[in-house]
Amino acid sequence: MSYEATEAQLKSFQAQHEYLKTKLDLGKELLWLTQEECKTAGPTIDETLELVKQALIAHGKKAYEMPAKIGIHPYPDVFYHAMPAYVPDNLACGVKWIECYPRNPKEFNLPQTTGLLILNDITTGVPITVMDSAWLTAMRTPAVTALAANALHPDATTFGMFGCGIQGVAHVRYIVKTLKNLEKIYIYDVRDETMDQLIEEVKAEVTIPIIKVSSPEELVKQSEVMSSATVILKDTLKVVKKEWIGKGQTILPCDLNTFWDPEICYMADKYILDSKEEHELFADMGYFPDGLAPVACETGEILAGLHPGRTSKDEIIVCSNVGISVSDVVMGQAIFSKALQEGIGRKLPL
Repeated sequence: MSYEATEAQLKSFQAQHEYLKTKLDLGKELLWLTQEECKTAGPTIDETLELVKQALIAHGKKAYEMPAKIGIHPYPDVFYHAMPAYVPDNLACGVKWIECYPRNPKEFNLPQTTGLLILNDITTGVPITVMDSAWLTAMRTPAVTALAANALHPDATTFGMFGCGIQGVAHVRYIVKTLKNLEKIYIYDVRDETMDQLIEEVKAEVTIPIIKVSSPEELVKQSEVMSSATVILKDTLKVVKKEWIGKGQTILPCDLNTFWDPEICYMADKYILDSKEEHELFADMGYFPDGLAPVACETGEILAGLHPGRTSKDEIIVCSNVGISVSDVVMGQAIFSKALQEGIGRKLPL
């Protein structure tokens, strides 16, 4: 899907170009930002929620261009994704190149996920920055879950999180920002020490009780809203059984249908995706061996007010958010802009 810029947007592109010329020798140098520099220049949780909301609304209104992510897979448990996007209202244009090696922490003492984001000047196309993309990915992913939870189940008093690693920690930090009526958070991980670590990491900012459960079934039975950030595999693990799901629950997986019984998507009253095109691509790759369930709408359409989302307290809703690059480039543009303003990063020759 292509997007034709409006006259006002074209003027904004030119204004941005003129500003960039005062900061960079365009076409001859770019700004390099390390992960620590991205954190320094990066948005807060509240600012991230707003930026990601803008990106998702643009996606819902079709004011963007974003081909489905393509990838390579050197090993069965590994993926690399190329994720380009263009969001004109945020002056954001670029591509993320990111990979996931689940074995890295244990075997090589390296992060599971690493990657780079490249942004371009829209007027001329020249690259203007190269930055770490792992940190902004870790920030934008829970923002989508938290925004979707608020749109689909704003009165929820309980939230359950499967997976207590980096993304589990981030989800707990974010969810209390959007679900204002939360009274309890339930967490589950196969490693007890990982649950303890999550509680320790968020205790200074999350004041409601965080409760460790002893089984996936217990978490499901206690939670109105649930999310999962585990692994993405073609062979579904079916850890959560369809028999455990009850009326009125909202399920927000970040790991496709790996963790959940695939039949749950079919029994849902509404099946919502952050991107139909992305999920169809994954289906073609074999991640949905039974095909995709009928899709009600996309996450951005709900945030943009184009679809009502939940219309009954008894509805079972599954909203799968695998991650879309409109969020990445919008986040990256915000980091780049602040870095330029505050003199963060290093200028490197092209």
